[in-house]
Amino acid sequence: MTARTHDEFAFASLVTVAAFYPPAALNLFTFVVSLVGNIVGALIPDMDQAGNRLWDLLPGGDALGRVFRRMFYKHRTITHSLLGLFLIYHGLQWLLPKIVNAGVVDPQVVFFSVMIGHISHLLADGITKEGLPLFFPLPFEIGFPPLQALRITTDSWVETYLVQPGIAVYLI
Repeated sequence: MTARTHDEFAFASLVTVAAFYPPAALNLFTFVVSLVGNIVGALIPDMDQAGNRLWDLLPGGDALGRVFRRMFYKHRTITHSLLGLFLIYHGLQWLLPKIVNAGVVDPQVVFFSVMIGHISHLLADGITKEGLPLFFPLPFEIGFPPLQALRITTDSWVETYLVQPGIAVYLI
């Protein structure tokens, strides 16, 4: 999936979860940081690509992207696996309370927003022809539907003219 589709799907996922489990108290700062966190979460799995939009959002991101790209064997390895999800989950649980002013922004709401974005990315990539190396380092991919010919090709007309408008209609 393209970054745009990941952003849209992450936002739709966040809205859906918030509709079923609304936060008890949500101030404007938490709301804004959570929206940004959701989009960042949707981009985290693709941090193994130097051209990822996540790197464009950070100062010196181009250099960081080149460094991170060299750390990974190829695209869709650990960052698209359950192991990567586990590491991001625990890394954010440790990091967010240290960098977020809890008196202004609720770190738990931000944490869940980022994780919803991350998980939505994995779900969206799971319906592409490439599938997901969910059990990385084991060398096989999982996708839905199981028959690869029925899955979506990234950046195809199906994604552009069916998936993206479908997400927009869902949000309306």
